[in-house]
Amino acid sequence: MRLKDRVAIIVGAGQSPGEGIGNGRATALTFAREGARVLCVDYNLASAQETVDMIAANGGTAAAFKADVTKQSEIKAMVTDAQARWSRIDILHNNVGVSLSGGDAELLEISEEAFDRCVAVNLKSCVWAAKHVIPIMRAQKSGAIINISSMAAITTYPYVAYKATKSAMIAFTEQLAYQNAQYGIRANVILPGLMNTPMAVDTRAREWRKSRAEVEAERDAKVPLRQKMGTGWDVANAALFLASDEASFITGVTLPVDGGASVRRG
Repeated sequence: MRLKDRVAIIVGAGQSPGEGIGNGRATALTFAREGARVLCVDYNLASAQETVDMIAANGGTAAAFKADVTKQSEIKAMVTDAQARWSRIDILHNNVGVSLSGGDAELLEISEEAFDRCVAVNLKSCVWAAKHVIPIMRAQKSGAIINISSMAAITTYPYVAYKATKSAMIAFTEQLAYQNAQYGIRANVILPGLMNTPMAVDTRAREWRKSRAEVEAERDAKVPLRQKMGTGWDVANAALFLASDEASFITGVTLPVDGGASVRRG
């Protein structure tokens, strides 16, 4: 019960259609298992409710909340709901992100609409969520913010908007860390590598008109550790550590969860 009686907001607690479990849902289940009360936020309310039902089936406490994270008013409502429901907010976990599914492309092919969409989902949502949570955490003199970036930020990656926004998320997390350390608030960022999640694998299979098995095999072959992608549970376990008291002296850290891919960046 490493998060006993804490309140966590997980933005992106539903998941895309496909096989396996996504990072957000795995994190919601893990936090609840460890004693947190979890607000499961997603644009797809039915998917968020599925996560809540899974938590309830295991004896945990959670509620679903629908939000379009590109709209600051809905992010504010999300934070207000969590505080009204449980009186405090201890953990903010920003997990949403789009690339190919948002129309991301290489430089000469990307549209203004796609670029703006990726910025709004990947970066602005993270900024707005922090803006509305930070005053509550400052008043509490405690809190943990965990942002999910990507190894795309520090390795070669062909699509413009995802790389740019996920890189900016690292800088923003560092800013959160040093500007809020005096209030007892910690902020850290996780960089998942090649993961076997519905968003990462099934989306590519659809976009590239390949079988899931083909995409899975291509990605597995690129991972140094056991030639096998990670799963949502690997990201969830890293997030649990960063949210817990075991990481009480850790802030401003960029943590790759990548099976060793970061040793050959550049």
